[in-house]
Amino acid sequence: MAGQGSGLSAASRSTLADLIPVAARARSVFVFTGAGVSAESGIPTFREAQTGLWSRYDPVMLASLDGFRADPANVWKWYDERRQTMQRCSPNAGHVALTAWQHLLRKQGADLHVATQNIDDLHSLAGTHDVVELHGNIWEVRPLGTEFADAFRLMDCPLSEYPPRLADGSTLRPNVVWFGEMLNEDVLQQAFRHAKHADLALSIGTSSLVYPAAALPFVAREHGATLVEINPERTELTAAADYVLQEPSAVVLPMLFDAIREIISPSGAADGK
Repeated sequence: MAGQGSGLSAASRSTLADLIPVAARARSVFVFTGAGVSAESGIPTFREAQTGLWSRYDPVMLASLDGFRADPANVWKWYDERRQTMQRCSPNAGHVALTAWQHLLRKQGADLHVATQNIDDLHSLAGTHDVVELHGNIWEVRPLGTEFADAFRLMDCPLSEYPPRLADGSTLRPNVVWFGEMLNEDVLQQAFRHAKHADLALSIGTSSLVYPAAALPFVAREHGATLVEINPERTELTAAADYVLQEPSAVVLPMLFDAIREIISPSGAADGK
């Protein structure tokens, strides 16, 4: 591809060139994304968002059931601010490339599955289908004390009251996984099934520290997948990866997809776009 790898380090250009034919052969791709992917769209990480007034609060009290029960209005002000920040952000070129890759593979009778730790909905906004949201979705709510299956969308932003309530007075909570809570077991198992069946797995923008989700790339590799890490920083996963690209995902993913498209569908330049 003309200009392939421009802007990348020499090591990354070499790694990308080696990875392209491997990725083009993949028929079942598993993608695991973390906060770094959203940060490239301008969304602060959980810790980065604790500025100003919020720097005085224990982060656990802003994202735990105990904290919510103690002061639901204040916790909802925190989440409403995050929702407003996320509402101003858009999917980046990395999100778009993953969507295009998924669409291209589905046309070929193959597939790409995304499991994300992010709660911002950007993968879906980019057009990716069937996103597995391991930590929930900030645009969903459910009545306090109910299960994940009871969640529904609440797009009001900013909110008109803290906390938001149902007509019967029931308090609503964000449908996200807080400190001390278990992940949705059905969602987690779906992600592990995708990981186990993959022949290519990409870990993108995640520190690989938060378990059980962080186990997904390792499980994919144990089941025979070629493992790729895309992250500007080294992580706990780096030494285990077959290919490491220490670059922003919004830079390297479009390059990777464009090269894959030229190999898979050279006569249809618009495929997957």
